[in-house]
Amino acid sequence: MIDERLSNDRPSDDRLSNDLRLMTTPSSIPVEVFDPAQPQTSKAETLIIGCGNLLRGDDAVGPVLVRRMWDRGLPNGVHCADGGTGGMDVAFQMRGVERVILVDACESGSEPGALFQLPGEEVENLPPIEGVNLHAFRWDHALAFARWLLKDDYPRRVTVYLIEGCGFNVGEPLTPEVDLAIDRLVERLFDVIQPSSRPRMEITANGYLRMPCGVAEEYFPNDTLLAMVRDGVLSLLPTRSAAAGGLLLKQRNPQGDRSLLLSEVFDFELPSGEFEFEWDEAGGALRAKINPESHEHG
Repeated sequence: MIDERLSNDRPSDDRLSNDLRLMTTPSSIPVEVFDPAQPQTSKAETLIIGCGNLLRGDDAVGPVLVRRMWDRGLPNGVHCADGGTGGMDVAFQMRGVERVILVDACESGSEPGALFQLPGEEVENLPPIEGVNLHAFRWDHALAFARWLLKDDYPRRVTVYLIEGCGFNVGEPLTPEVDLAIDRLVERLFDVIQPSSRPRMEITANGYLRMPCGVAEEYFPNDTLLAMVRDGVLSLLPTRSAAAGGLLLKQRNPQGDRSLLLSEVFDFELPSGEFEFEWDEAGGALRAKINPESHEHG
């Protein structure tokens, strides 16, 4: 059984240190490789970077995942990139992109196929100056380097997905658990990159808000939010982190759907049922009309 754990809790540094490495990937993989010196013909709103080495067993996680996404067909504004050729390339490919999703294998001591989700800012890591060289420049170095280099052109959202591997020898195939975990992550990422413009969410009779995985990752990447009701409209506003305040979304199933107990927030009973939400760009919130009666609470 796959231990698929999607969490914002990063594994300890000693478990994810030197094993999270960026390795060379053969050029035959059918993904876009961007030349930073050339202008782009179409702007990528979302860039999926697959890191790893196709020749080293489970280290092929990144290249295999982007190949499978490519085969299914990517929506407009979504690009894939081969991140296995060098960390510097990863940094330049992120210029001006709204959202970056980076995928790699890891060795943390967890069971094969375990899945970790990490906010990019938590794993940025510049190497010591005396140790910088192209062969030792990993993706975590690339993220820190890109933030320094790109400044205002650095992506607004960077999410790292790591799949636990167990076999990294040259010539080994993907282990079955990792192969299956890649397929599950593909499904999850399509939910993220193809969210409904008017997502529907359920409020249960006992006061829980049930949120699909794609909605959570699109609008609440840090799994935290503020909730308020005014004039019968429920508003959900993302916050930067739990430390900045707000309510914590909890994972409710292996598919990554989230839940939030709203009945603990409000001193009046919320109506139950399924409601259509709409993103308010000016207000920076998901909003849904849930009750014709007027309430104010937050």
